[in-house]
Amino acid sequence: MYRGWICGPLGAVIAHQCPKIHVVVADLNESRIQAWENGTPSFYEPGLNEVLSIVRRRPAPERNLEFVTDVEAAIQQADLIFLCVDTPTKSFGAGQGCAADLSNIQRVARTIAQVSRGEKIIVEKSTIPCGTADMLQDLLSTCGSPDAQFEILSNPEFLAEGTAMENLMLPSRVLIGSAQTERGRRAADELASLYETWVPRDAILRMDTWSSELAKIAANAMLAQRISSINSLSAICEATGASANVDSVSAACGRDPRIGPAMLQGGIGWGGGCFQKDILDLVYIARSLHLDDVAAYWESVVTMNEAQQTRFLQRILACMYGSVTGRPIAVLGFAFKENTSDTKNSPAIAVVRGLLEEGAKVSVYDPKVPSNEIELALGAVDLTHLQICRSPYEACCLADAVVLATGWSQFRTPSIDSAQLDDGILTPPLEMSNFLDWSRILNTMQRPKYVFDGRNLLDGAFLTRLGCRYVRVGSASAWDAGRRRSVGL
Repeated sequence: MYRGWICGPLGAVIAHQCPKIHVVVADLNESRIQAWENGTPSFYEPGLNEVLSIVRRRPAPERNLEFVTDVEAAIQQADLIFLCVDTPTKSFGAGQGCAADLSNIQRVARTIAQVSRGEKIIVEKSTIPCGTADMLQDLLSTCGSPDAQFEILSNPEFLAEGTAMENLMLPSRVLIGSAQTERGRRAADELASLYETWVPRDAILRMDTWSSELAKIAANAMLAQRISSINSLSAICEATGASANVDSVSAACGRDPRIGPAMLQGGIGWGGGCFQKDILDLVYIARSLHLDDVAAYWESVVTMNEAQQTRFLQRILACMYGSVTGRPIAVLGFAFKENTSDTKNSPAIAVVRGLLEEGAKVSVYDPKVPSNEIELALGAVDLTHLQICRSPYEACCLADAVVLATGWSQFRTPSIDSAQLDDGILTPPLEMSNFLDWSRILNTMQRPKYVFDGRNLLDGAFLTRLGCRYVRVGSASAWDAGRRRSVGL
């Protein structure tokens, strides 16, 4: 294995499920490897520490998970190498802003070619554009030793941050793309036999490398598309000024078995390191194939997501009479979604930046994101009026408004908890959250006490009874600028 946040969880699960296989996670970053070796990875993922602990507690002769910085030695000793390498969007040259930057994966491939002898199976785990397996095969064959043989497989990960361990332990499917040759199929058999240790055989799908590479990008694009689609409908619901509610629309659509309820919750948009990168890569592929209409279609998914965040910020301003200058506003949550510490492309970034640029005094609390990560994510914006708090109560004290930006379960209101948690038992993450005392929150706020629910997580009727002005995504409120006259405000 080599680099990337996926290496640690993947290595831990393989080591856990296959005790007779020796797993080595290799990375040039010494501090990162030391953190893994100490059992303290630099990011939060529910269940990861528990699995690491189980593997690390094995007696020394049976301990089969190792973290090293000697990448070349790890390559030389391996029969099968997972490439878990970052492939960010290019920020320069041809394809700037859309195409995947493959320089990291090419650099790793050259290292593999230089130090390898004998037969090696190279497994693409990173999200990469179609044709990368062919590129790797050519690069390794050209640069490698005459006595080295390489077979390239595509085995994309389908992990969602916050449920990555569950996704690895109980995958909905495992894709294995290979060259349609005898050697390619033999290599696919080797990888399939590894997964069959814990994955049902009928969940392992075999195909060519191009289809496998495209399937990963397509899956992320279609998931993001669903969120952008429901958010476009949330904008219509808000604009009607009537009783239309995106949650009702979502529930009705989700009952159709052809649609289903997953990823149809209105909110302030999607984030993370994959959706936008993969959609833009798909846009680039379509344009490269002269399919401009296809490119425009997928690009609109990103445009809608950005518009949703802008619309939410504008709604906050409109409800607060057009100005938040000097006004204290609390933002609960900064990670791009619950159960992760990842802030990549988080909608909270756009909200906090916008509020700071409007002159608000912003207090931020997130249970898992370190303060330095919050400051780093906000970039060049003036942070003079930013306060990063150690508790939600500290953040909300004397605030004029509270903005819920991340759907952490601990932020829920009591009635939502009992309605949505099956049998009163929390599913992953593995630890129980302490829910907020919203009565305490509202008692410390300044009137008129706005609560802007960017994740539709809260019970508006419950909060309204406690004396706040509650505004949610996808439903008009009495506090929207266009309705004040009709309700006598």
